[in-house]
Amino acid sequence: MAARTITTFLDTDLYKLTMHAAVFANFPQAEVVYKYTNRSAQYTFNEDAVKWIREQLKLLGQLKFEDDEIEYLKTEIPYLPQSYLEHLSTFTLKPEEQVYFKAEEISSSNDCYNLHLEIKGKWKDTILYEIPVLSIISEAYFKFVDTDWDYKGQIEQAKDKAEELFKNQISFSEFGTRRRRSNKTQDLVMQGICEAVNESPEQRSKLFLGTSNVMYAKKYGVKPIGTVAHEWVMGIAAITGDYVNANKSSMDYWINTFGSANAGLALTDTFGTDNFLQTFKPPYSDCYIGVRQDSGDPIKYTKKVAHHCLDVLKLPKYSKFICYSDSLNIEKAIAYSHVALENGMKPTFGIGTNLTNDFHRKSQPTVKSEPLNIVIKLLEVNGNHAIKISDNLGKNMGDPKTVEKVKSELGYVESPWSGGNEAHRYAN
Repeated sequence: MAARTITTFLDTDLYKLTMHAAVFANFPQAEVVYKYTNRSAQYTFNEDAVKWIREQLKLLGQLKFEDDEIEYLKTEIPYLPQSYLEHLSTFTLKPEEQVYFKAEEISSSNDCYNLHLEIKGKWKDTILYEIPVLSIISEAYFKFVDTDWDYKGQIEQAKDKAEELFKNQISFSEFGTRRRRSNKTQDLVMQGICEAVNESPEQRSKLFLGTSNVMYAKKYGVKPIGTVAHEWVMGIAAITGDYVNANKSSMDYWINTFGSANAGLALTDTFGTDNFLQTFKPPYSDCYIGVRQDSGDPIKYTKKVAHHCLDVLKLPKYSKFICYSDSLNIEKAIAYSHVALENGMKPTFGIGTNLTNDFHRKSQPTVKSEPLNIVIKLLEVNGNHAIKISDNLGKNMGDPKTVEKVKSELGYVESPWSGGNEAHRYAN
């Protein structure tokens, strides 16, 4: 049996734990189906990768929350309900019952397989699979398929990127768990960022907000950072069947669970940002510190949100954040920061894959070793289709007929964007 690459439940994004708490509190009986999608379908797997993935999925059943981990969550995320923390003390995954994994051979001569994976069970029992499963699949690909790379220079590269962000007075978080090249890569990246912070800690610790990965936040003594995922809004829409008011309902449940002081950042693009902004008025605009941008044209988005906040809601300039989190690199972060500031918004950035999966071929250092673009999204809740209609056509998810029906209900208009190639999202 292979050694475990996922060794703790904390090796996940913070928002999975907060959403887990919200699901536990509000929808404990909801039944769900999740589905894995490889948006970069040109990249396939080999037999060794498939075997290793099977082993790692099975090993997830051995995880449990240790007492010190629960105490850490209680201290660092004090708004988590006590009943949820108590639930974690007995929480386990049952991959042999909940995970349906199949490898489809598409070329025996070239040892090529496509992966098919679904996760089924109660929402509260299965929500913690997404991040570890994605990181396992990504690590398998670069462990067994694309092996023309090494770790040389990863600490220095991460440090240099952080230095450039600090030089431009840009606040950011590390968001790279799900598509990291490996567990080790994320550790090296965190080392590099923290080295940069420690060269001028008084100033730079204010700009480096932390990491979405709770395990590495604990290890490096930084803040675990989280917003909310599309899953929350998608799930509530599927449960209620009310897509027009899904954003409102999702914010209501969130605020009722954690309190208005802990609302955080709102994710706007589950059913298109235009629909979200119709709801983003008091009291919601008072509770949430800002919004997260995760699809579509970031510049158009910034202007749209700024108009809503400053002209419609009459809020003071720089009173709300925009957290950009869609396939960023350092150059994009600097450019979008200028746009946000020019439009009266406070910018911050969740930088993921560009930090934890930025490699070049060892044999050809000028050629990029491209990351996978893989996701796991809700497919059904209580037998109802779960869908997403983002600001970028390539990120839409779910049953096509339901997508078209909801587009009509919402008056959603497709808006093409030149940066929306999901098959090669991380090529540059």
